[in-house]
Amino acid sequence: MNYGIDIWGNDNFFIDNKKVKINYKSSPSLVKITKEIRDKGLRGPILLRFPHLIEKQISLIYENFKNAKEEFDYKGSFNAVYPLKVNQYPNFVKNLVKIGKKYNYGLEAGSKAELMLAMVYNNKNSPMTVNGFKDEEMISLGFIAKEMGHNITLTIEGLSELKNIIKINKQRFSHTPNIGLRIRLHSSGIGIWAKSGGMNSKFGLTSTELIEAMNMLKKADLIDKFSMIHFHIGSQISEIGPLKKALREAGNIYAQLKKMGAVGLNAINLGGGLAIEYSQHTDEIKRNYTLREYANDIVYLLKDISNNNRVKEPDIYIESGRYIAASHAVLVAPVLELFSQEYTETKLKLKDENPPLVQELYELYNTIDRTYAQEYLHDSIDHMNSLLTLFDLGYIDLVDRSNTEVLVNLIIKKAIILLKDRDSKELLQIQDMIQERYLINFSIFQSLPDFWGIEQNFPVMPLDRLDEKPTRSASIWDITCDSDGEISYNREQPLFLHELDVTQEDYFLGFFLVGAYQEVLGMKHNLFTHPSEATILIDDDGYEIKDSLEAQSVIDIMEDLDYDVGEINERLVQQIKSSDLIDDKVKSYILDEINVFLNDNGYLKTVS
Repeated sequence: MNYGIDIWGNDNFFIDNKKVKINYKSSPSLVKITKEIRDKGLRGPILLRFPHLIEKQISLIYENFKNAKEEFDYKGSFNAVYPLKVNQYPNFVKNLVKIGKKYNYGLEAGSKAELMLAMVYNNKNSPMTVNGFKDEEMISLGFIAKEMGHNITLTIEGLSELKNIIKINKQRFSHTPNIGLRIRLHSSGIGIWAKSGGMNSKFGLTSTELIEAMNMLKKADLIDKFSMIHFHIGSQISEIGPLKKALREAGNIYAQLKKMGAVGLNAINLGGGLAIEYSQHTDEIKRNYTLREYANDIVYLLKDISNNNRVKEPDIYIESGRYIAASHAVLVAPVLELFSQEYTETKLKLKDENPPLVQELYELYNTIDRTYAQEYLHDSIDHMNSLLTLFDLGYIDLVDRSNTEVLVNLIIKKAIILLKDRDSKELLQIQDMIQERYLINFSIFQSLPDFWGIEQNFPVMPLDRLDEKPTRSASIWDITCDSDGEISYNREQPLFLHELDVTQEDYFLGFFLVGAYQEVLGMKHNLFTHPSEATILIDDDGYEIKDSLEAQSVIDIMEDLDYDVGEINERLVQQIKSSDLIDDKVKSYILDEINVFLNDNGYLKTVS
């Protein structure tokens, strides 16, 4: 079973010698890397970063647009900027900036803090765009960026921002940033993020406001600084049709503004939206276009519109952060427990004389074979329902009920193994009834918030034992005390994992394509923090583990929430010292224990 790796993997990973391996140079296995990191003392979930996958995505975008420009003899330039909102973590951003230098790949900021980061890290001469709502302070930062020598464009979201730009331009020195206008289109995307576009969207200027903005710019003698129009119809655009419709609308607005005297206007920024494929199942594939088709359609349409309107072909900008960031990160987390492992023969407490239906269940368990497996499954489930009714009526006791549950689970497990070569809907339905609950050492709210918040699926698979057919229908539980911290078994998109004994072996699950948004949206539910992380550099001879960073300590996360950590320490020490339940020698030992716990990360520690 390959867990759909040929659908979502994008040739970044492959299965060899029963393990998931990285399809790059020396091709190390994920489980080997994980165990080496754990051998150095890091426990709990680990986020693995692969810089070569950042470079792959950046190079693919530039290569496809280069080819499209050549094919259609397009005169405008192609440019890309990375929206920092997608992932601001330093071990990602610093690698991205370093890798992007040769492509002139830039940064996009949507807040004061992000703009500061862009001013510090953006490569010289690479484009910098600023989106989102801005006050005078943020606009002044944009002017400072220009005065530092950055190639910056301030994209305004409303006329009040343009008024402030005009005001600040009079107050500052001789350098004015480029000005962009975000346009509000009738066109919108599809899916969860479609509300980013359309006439009721949060951002952008209407046609009436665009005309007013033009007049304001001319009056302020800043029309030559108006260089870009920007639109965005949503993240993760799964179908190419809505983008083409929006592009036609934006292209004609560009042409009309040029004809109205926008002498400096030379660029269209399409925003983000370039989708990646998250699905593990062929019948759930979301994206209906390739990167080549995406680039070709954009270049062809803009050339056609420009030619028809006899205006200069615009420079093209895109901000597709998800496409760049998602694939670079893999979350690896160990299985802590299987909750049905209590259903073993050793848990049976059969009496000398059992209720007839319990005795029949025991005989079914001992005599089941492949020929009668499905029939015995039906009988055992029927017996269980009858016995549970008898328990509710008081005719059997708790021991009988326990024996019922154990025997039915044992029968179903044995039947599934006997029938594992059959892929019947009924078997899936039965497995739904006795799904195995795998307790995983991570927090869904911290590491997969989009799963919890908007039901975004992420590819999940074990990192090892891939030569064995998994037989356990799996639901995944995280370690938060929240019932929403679960990836439930889905009969339409089932996840199967292996039987294992967690006391005897490590079993790691990989959660893929988690590099976009999940880190920055992750919440501190139960005070679980960003997992430990490491950057993996791969060459022809092996790999190097760099920039290992352990998850925040318990005391650090308390400090992040504005607790007085000095007070916490002081109160703990006081309460331990004043306890009359322990002697002074024990108190000293406990104080040392408390100090260790406070300065360790909050994930669970296990060693098989």
